[in-house]
Amino acid sequence: MPDDQSRTNSEIVQRYREKTPKSEALFAQARAIFPSGVTHDGRHLDPYGIYVDRAEGAYKWDVDGNKYIDFFGGHGALLLGHNHPKVMAAVEPALAKGTHFGANHALEVQWAQAIQALLPSAERVRFTSSGTEATLMGLRLARTFTGRHKLIRFKTHFHGWHDHMTSGYANHFDGTPAVGVLEGISDAVVLVAPNDREGVKAALAAGDIAAVILEPTGSSTGMVPTAPGFLEFLREETTKNGAILIFDEVVTGFRVAPGGAQQHYGITPDLTSLAKILAGGLPGGAIVGRKDLFDALDYAATAASGKEKIQHPGTYNANPVSAAAGIAALDHIRTSDACAVANAMGDLAREKINEVFAQEGVKWACYGTFSSFHTFLNPQNRDIDPHRFDALEIGYEELKAKPKGLSHRIRVAMLVNGVDLNGWPGGNISCMHTADDIVATAEAWRETIRMLKKEGEI
Repeated sequence: MPDDQSRTNSEIVQRYREKTPKSEALFAQARAIFPSGVTHDGRHLDPYGIYVDRAEGAYKWDVDGNKYIDFFGGHGALLLGHNHPKVMAAVEPALAKGTHFGANHALEVQWAQAIQALLPSAERVRFTSSGTEATLMGLRLARTFTGRHKLIRFKTHFHGWHDHMTSGYANHFDGTPAVGVLEGISDAVVLVAPNDREGVKAALAAGDIAAVILEPTGSSTGMVPTAPGFLEFLREETTKNGAILIFDEVVTGFRVAPGGAQQHYGITPDLTSLAKILAGGLPGGAIVGRKDLFDALDYAATAASGKEKIQHPGTYNANPVSAAAGIAALDHIRTSDACAVANAMGDLAREKINEVFAQEGVKWACYGTFSSFHTFLNPQNRDIDPHRFDALEIGYEELKAKPKGLSHRIRVAMLVNGVDLNGWPGGNISCMHTADDIVATAEAWRETIRMLKKEGEI
């Protein structure tokens, strides 16, 4: 059932239902099959989400034929937009050759070499099927190498859904285990507030920390931004204490810059988790990093050292079709200005949306870095100027506070106005978005604000 059943008189919802009857019909079927009718938590929307029929470039069309400017961006995977011609030209012949060989193939070698061409830190590569698997393997490598068992994570940072990464992302900030997770696992995770240097030092001083992991630009791709100098601090402290520094670049990898956040900031982590853009929008992930860490996966190295080898099967590791898409995507990113174009559109989006917020008199702010943008909905009603907003002056709890009903209503209204946002609300920008798309999005925000005011939501 919808989260907010009391708003049956909402004109926003009524217009949405009138515009999307086929999506509503599909959702009615989905509710009888999937928990809450969805296959991913991020696709949950009150009263229901759209069902997409096709996509191209910066746009997608739902089953009712409605066109949307897309900022969902394949959950961050589509820096090159939907169906980029170079990616599609690589996928089609690969698909014709076979979807799964159950054997080594030339494309996996080329894919790894494409990663190494962009990330000098990738001395060794191990492919996985997802970013969640990549962070899980990264943690296992760090524990094996250091002989330690604890992990430092930062509150609100996301590293997938496996047991070590659940508490402290959206709840359980006190470190207690999330539902279904064993206490012994959560006890091995030390949660520290974002940018808390003293908290990191105190945790490292215990001498039992195997690794420190973070999203280098901040949680949710910068919704809670990383303070200047903090990455340098982590590099210095982990080196001093013999702990492994892991950058989770599942979203930022190949987006912030061709070589990811580590290239932009000039900091080399020991391990990096990758996915999304890595596979050109198809399923695929990888953990990459120092050779000595990966010796625990190597048959000859473990035999020579007399140590037990880490076992790592995976039916879809280095899938040939994903490899073909990944090679094409990474090659295009390496040889083009895709990152720079997307980043420039990010700057423009934040500027234009904040102009609308100021003109419409709402105390919200659009902020972020590179090619992502976020909306601060100001739950404490601060007296802010959207053009001068500094997210580093706001605590992580407040930045992450999203009034659920309002967030859903914003997304529904933006869909009515032809824009698909992520649930932040915000989005990921591709190199296929144009200045006209950004201006149209800002105007969609203007109409959305007026719709919300009419209904007394703001």
